Amino acid sequence: MPTTQGTAAAIAPGLASQLASNGTEPSATPEPIMLELVDEAGNTIGTAEKLAAHQAPGQLHRAFSVFLFDEEGRLLLQRRALGKYHSPGVWSNTCCGHPYPGEAPFAAAARRTFEELGVSPTLMGEAGTVRYNHPDPASGLVEQEFNHLFVGLVQATPRPDPEEIGEYAFVTPAELAERHAAAPFSAWFMTVLDAARPAIRELTGPVGGW
Repeated sequence: MPTTQGTAAAIAPGLASQLASNGTEPSATPEPIMLELVDEAGNTIGTAEKLAAHQAPGQLHRAFSVFLFDEEGRLLLQRRALGKYHSPGVWSNTCCGHPYPGEAPFAAAARRTFEELGVSPTLMGEAGTVRYNHPDPASGLVEQEFNHLFVGLVQATPRPDPEEIGEYAFVTPAELAERHAAAPFSAWFMTVLDAARPAIRELTGPVGGW
């Protein structure tokens, strides 16, 4: 089956603080977005302002990545909006971001998925964690993250916020490989995908090809 693809519709934007929480340039000065700093074991050790945490050499902080699949086992990708200051216009996994200090990663993942895509997963479970250090050559920012992974299913049609997402696509493994070879993806995408693969295969089954 061919790739299913869509573009973001003009829906009402969220609060400025919510839009700013994942890299969108707000129209007015928002309250600082704070991230949770962690040690190498994922224990909370403090907080830092979001942009400061991503400036070289980067400060290790808590993050999450979501991978949602439709009933045919296709992965929902998003292309990040061009207005984002970090990795604009590149393809990435279904949703990614940062919990607020004290917010549970699962709750943050569900919250941001709805804020960005206008859908809630029908099923979502934990898929482990991964720690990485990925500089972004285009922006000079650095992803030093302790990332909580989640995989799940989505049945509703996405209604993406255009401030967050330029377009989306449901892809098979083969279609993902073609897209990844032809278009830019986020620096962290393959790291989080590979780390989540065991849980993805458990979710989609052997015929899914993941």
